[in-house]
Amino acid sequence: MAAPGGARRWPLLLLLFGLVHGASAVFVVKDGNGTACIMANFSAAFLTSYDTKNGSKSVTFELPASAEVLNSSSCGKGNASDSSLVIAFGRGHTLTLSFTRNATRYSVQLMRFVYNLSDTGIFPNSSSKETKTVESVTDIRADINKKYRCVSSKQIHLRNVTVTLRDATIQAYLSNDSFSTEETHCEQDGPSPPSPTAPPQPSPTPVPASPSVSRYNVSGTNGTCLLASMGLQLNVTYRTRDNTTVTREFNIDPSKTTFGGNCTARLVTLALRSGNLLLVLQFAMNASSSQVFLQGVQLTMTLPDARDPTFKAVNNSLRALQAAAGNSYKCNAEERVQVTEAAFLNIFRVWVQAFRVDGDKFGPVEECQLDENSMLIPIAVGGALAGLVLIVLIAYLIGRKRSHAGYQTI
Repeated sequence: MAAPGGARRWPLLLLLFGLVHGASAVFVVKDGNGTACIMANFSAAFLTSYDTKNGSKSVTFELPASAEVLNSSSCGKGNASDSSLVIAFGRGHTLTLSFTRNATRYSVQLMRFVYNLSDTGIFPNSSSKETKTVESVTDIRADINKKYRCVSSKQIHLRNVTVTLRDATIQAYLSNDSFSTEETHCEQDGPSPPSPTAPPQPSPTPVPASPSVSRYNVSGTNGTCLLASMGLQLNVTYRTRDNTTVTREFNIDPSKTTFGGNCTARLVTLALRSGNLLLVLQFAMNASSSQVFLQGVQLTMTLPDARDPTFKAVNNSLRALQAAAGNSYKCNAEERVQVTEAAFLNIFRVWVQAFRVDGDKFGPVEECQLDENSMLIPIAVGGALAGLVLIVLIAYLIGRKRSHAGYQTI
């Protein structure tokens, strides 16, 4: 087991050597002899929703630098059986990684997250003060005597909580009291993982062209709660370091984006992450009118040339992409959703349905007003042309009748 003072984290020392980036920290579990059996170096973000008096609210928060390894962490019996890393932060929140192994491989068999809704710093105005526990199996695994390495963002869905690990190095059942030089890469990195030491760049590349359309879905315990097909573009205005105001467009590239979300009776959440960008879309349903609509947009992204590199925009009082429950909303025209004065979400060729989704099929379609207006134009032009032809024809017939009347016998 971990002796008092034996389970430690060394973020400051490693930060000085450039081994830790941002909020990453190294968490270490040691046995009674002071020998490390588990080491983990990662940053983590948590996305979940909770109930307030004004309805459901979604929240995203990071694993803070003050997080600590608890002495309830364990090396198992002789560093050969099940072991665990327990990380605590805030007012009663814990993230647990439970490891198991066989002769050739080890894995994070279970990830568990316990969160306290009475922590007003993270869950303001929560209508519940209870502590909740969610857990799920993971596909985090590596060969014995090799470290698990994943530079890309890695999402683990724990029921109504999505945990995103970034730039992760994890190893259990250590043989030499430190990370091994050999490593097993995650599937997201592929055969050649990206370099974590590369200078930060804005993940979505500024391009004026229309974004690629991609399909997204979110499922819960009762099946699929969201289907969406759309292209997404961000339009942001900010001040650069030389105090110049600029407006730029960023396309979200589906090939570089991971997504997840959660389903509740009142709120459906779709979260998209692309490098240092996080975009959260929240769909709500009006119980009295049974209307479903995009209610909230939360955006966090890094702009390296900005005076304040961290750009944030939040709006939880929208009413966009609206359709009746059980129906889907479709619009081929570009939809421009204003999040704040400095941020717009441009949605291209959207087809979306939240709540009451039947499997993987969209329900009856409700067309947007923009598409209906575009259809009215050719109809109006056609009607005008038909009217003009009719007028010409009537005038011709009247003229011909008068012509014949001039030749009648007296």
